[in-house]
Amino acid sequence: MHSLNLGILAHVDAGKTTLTERLLFETGVLDAPGSVDAGTTRTDTMDLERRRGITIRSAVTSFAIGDLTVNLIDTPGHPDFVAEVERALRVLDCAVLVISAVEGVQPQTVVLWRALQRLRVPTLMFVNKLDRVGADPQRVTADITDRLTARTIPFLADKGATAPLEELAEYDETMLDSWVAGGPVPQDAVNSVVRRELARAAIVPILAGSARTGSGVPELIDAISAWLPPATHRDGAASGVVFKIERDDRGKRVFLRMLAGDIRVRRRVSLSGRPAERVTAIRVSAPHGFEESDSAGAGQIAVVRGLESARVGDTLGAAAAADGHRFPAPVLETVVEPVDATQRGAMFAALSELAEQDPLISLHSDGTTQQVAVRLYGEVQKEVIGALLADEYGIEVTFADTSVVCIERLVGTGAAAEYISSGDNPYLATIGLRVGPAPPGDGIDFTLDVEAGSMPPAFFRATQEGVQDALRQGLHGWPIPDCSVAMTESGYWARQSHAHQKFNKAFSSVAADFRRLGPVVLMAALQRARTRVCEPINRFTLDVPSTCMDAVLAAVSRLGGVPLTTEYTAAYSHVEGHIPAARAHVLTSRLPDITGGAGAITSELDHYRPVQGDPPERPRLGPDPLDRDAWYREMPR
Repeated sequence: MHSLNLGILAHVDAGKTTLTERLLFETGVLDAPGSVDAGTTRTDTMDLERRRGITIRSAVTSFAIGDLTVNLIDTPGHPDFVAEVERALRVLDCAVLVISAVEGVQPQTVVLWRALQRLRVPTLMFVNKLDRVGADPQRVTADITDRLTARTIPFLADKGATAPLEELAEYDETMLDSWVAGGPVPQDAVNSVVRRELARAAIVPILAGSARTGSGVPELIDAISAWLPPATHRDGAASGVVFKIERDDRGKRVFLRMLAGDIRVRRRVSLSGRPAERVTAIRVSAPHGFEESDSAGAGQIAVVRGLESARVGDTLGAAAAADGHRFPAPVLETVVEPVDATQRGAMFAALSELAEQDPLISLHSDGTTQQVAVRLYGEVQKEVIGALLADEYGIEVTFADTSVVCIERLVGTGAAAEYISSGDNPYLATIGLRVGPAPPGDGIDFTLDVEAGSMPPAFFRATQEGVQDALRQGLHGWPIPDCSVAMTESGYWARQSHAHQKFNKAFSSVAADFRRLGPVVLMAALQRARTRVCEPINRFTLDVPSTCMDAVLAAVSRLGGVPLTTEYTAAYSHVEGHIPAARAHVLTSRLPDITGGAGAITSELDHYRPVQGDPPERPRLGPDPLDRDAWYREMPR
């Protein structure tokens, strides 16, 4: 039996979840299609999804067309969850992009299409909502051709089963001969050409109908079966991608797309190079739900238990992103506080579980005060996190104002040292550190300029841990993502005990001495090296009506943006450039008014640049190692 992993993507409210329900109904999985408005859909399972009528997390369900099992992945449509969409795209064989027959190509449609193009995912387009007043599939098809791609092949409902020979003739000589001769072409021949060209993403067939009434959906089902390339079944070592994680009363459920080989119950597997864990149970996607299985093979989607260390984005074996693309981390941040202070520990544990499901949240907590900061793509995510904490964990929280996350870069080199029993050092540890700048993207390089045998390995590890933790908050409170750190001095007091007595900590160094002294020495070295605060700069892409171009460019300029390239056409124009991340959301919010709702924007982190003028200060979470007295008082030995 063949399998096909199919994504359903769309701008918010274009009807993708309704289409999912209709596909399940038409293929016999559901007795009746669910309703988004009534909150009865199969794929929107979160209470918040049902209340808001939007998809927040990717969902997997399946149906059968003959001997083909289609694993259908319903993805979020709201731009705040674009990272969730990107993760889902990694596991797709092909996609259906849903477009409203009334509104046509909308801003998020453009964003999704670019992602599908970049990953070369074979894509069908389904023009939905033909039953709505104002529906115009011909206008929408022209809109698609103008704004998305000219490689369209329309199979619209008003044309019946007639093949668009004129368009297909460009891709096949037999079709060209048939079109010139005006003769009929067997449907199998049409299917063969479409399947071949679609597999290499050379064409984009367009179908039309209404997910609500079912019109055109049988034709879509036939197209899925006849045209879309099924999953490739590759032999060899087990390889796959973790794209979703859930928890239930039995623990963690890891959604794994298998790319090659197979995994089996009781077999040990390693994710992203971590220590291997034993698979305790496997369920594979099947037309009427996930079914228990002893194994999962290439092309299948499996829910696996036993992989407790798994995080979304982990890879099994040689699996990799389709194009090596890493989605940029969010540059917005907020501090989360529990309404009931006694729930602080429970809140942190709950957020840690949520971070497993969305690693780009980038959870950061201070070990002493337990203040917690999380990263965001937008304000809707803040609402989602709050609702999840309340609904699933019973924890009410409040959020601080959202701020943009800057970073600090080292200006020069600096060194500092603290010695046992010297000055005000209360710890039984000697540490010397030298810090220096590192190229962007190199990360933190911790090396030893002392003999590796001069101390127990645990003391070196503890020093490195203290240094890495301190680098999360530099001289101005911002993280320092790239720098070199060398340990230049080391010393400790060996294990001491009195005769016939146990180990005496008062006279012996322990790992905590090095973990707590490391930040103090690091900050002293950073003060000598100096740091410069740098703000995030996004690269934006705009597609706007040409009549609005002057107004859009003026708005970009007022917000500190710089256009880099512009392309003009009669109807729509394309602009790419840079804009401070702090102003990007302002441009996004103003664009609908400037363009009458017709403009589309994508924006993601491109680079950092030094802040002009006085650097912004970030409130510090927890004790401050720059204030030695306060640090020693709050971090006692």
